[in-house]
Amino acid sequence: MSESDGTLVPERILELSARLSTVAGDKIGEISAINRQAKMLAINALITAARAGEAGKGFAIVAEEFKRIAAEIDEVALAMESQVRTDLAELSEVGAAILAHMRGQRLADLALNAIEIIDRNLYERTCDVRWWATDSAVVEALAAPSPETARHASRRLGMILSAYTVYLDLWICDAAGKVVASGRPERYPQAAALSVAGAGWFQQAMRTRDGDEFVAWDIERSPALGGEPVATYAAAIREDGRSDGQVLGVLGIHFDWRPQAQAVVDGVRLTAEERSRSRVMLLDHAGRVLAASDRAGALEEQFRLPAAAVGMGSYSLEGATVGYALTPGYETYRGLGWYGCILQREPAEAAQARAARA
Repeated sequence: MSESDGTLVPERILELSARLSTVAGDKIGEISAINRQAKMLAINALITAARAGEAGKGFAIVAEEFKRIAAEIDEVALAMESQVRTDLAELSEVGAAILAHMRGQRLADLALNAIEIIDRNLYERTCDVRWWATDSAVVEALAAPSPETARHASRRLGMILSAYTVYLDLWICDAAGKVVASGRPERYPQAAALSVAGAGWFQQAMRTRDGDEFVAWDIERSPALGGEPVATYAAAIREDGRSDGQVLGVLGIHFDWRPQAQAVVDGVRLTAEERSRSRVMLLDHAGRVLAASDRAGALEEQFRLPAAAVGMGSYSLEGATVGYALTPGYETYRGLGWYGCILQREPAEAAQARAARA
């Protein structure tokens, strides 16, 4: 973006074209008014010449010529007005198109930045779950199940949670899907002896081929965690913590989605004025709103992008510009088809100018 006095170049084009249109209309109107006066003078001169008879013939010829010239001035003024208005209208359209493209590109860039921050954040979660699944206390809780090993594993998970504040809870699940230990049994007692055998993240983790694989699950509310929205990541717990060891069960870690996602959408770099007319969103592959800067519609609202909106780009939507970007993934985390998305309404003055042009 090129700026001189703080105004975007395309916006300046629109301002100047509107100003020129007004000035041109005023000046052409002045020319027409002066020419009308000249015509009246010519008519009065002709009348006076007629009354003078033979003595006024020469004066009549001059008055008639003056009348003809005035008519030509009228034609030139009308042609100039038509051409100027046509050119200024085209200039306004070009400026509006450039401005729309620049705004759309900027919003798409900001949307990409937001989804990239989420990707990098969630990539770290995939590293956490694979690492912690090899912890000796976690493995021992399933390799030698007993109340003592379960308590020891629970204390170990609690220590991890005290250092990693982005999680609600961590669960060790046996091969049958029973939660045998958790990191916050006092806060979330519902997790004790809970069965997650039917959970997709558990089933997929049990089928992973080695310790390098993990499961990233879409955002969902967890009844056992107070109904809070979580992003669950899972990895198989294997015998002796070896990457090729026999699967003993699953470690599920529940990322505290709401505050982390809110921080991302709130942190998009918009000016205060832009923020008042913008809505920053994170969307899943089906357009479900996962988080929004206005704190509305999370996990309930659908904001569907057009079928042609793939990858990264922007489009116009009822007086607003929408910029979007598909998750690029990060390292071994390929993403879940999520989008960063920003809907920005046009400024009030721009809306008024657009209505005037229409």
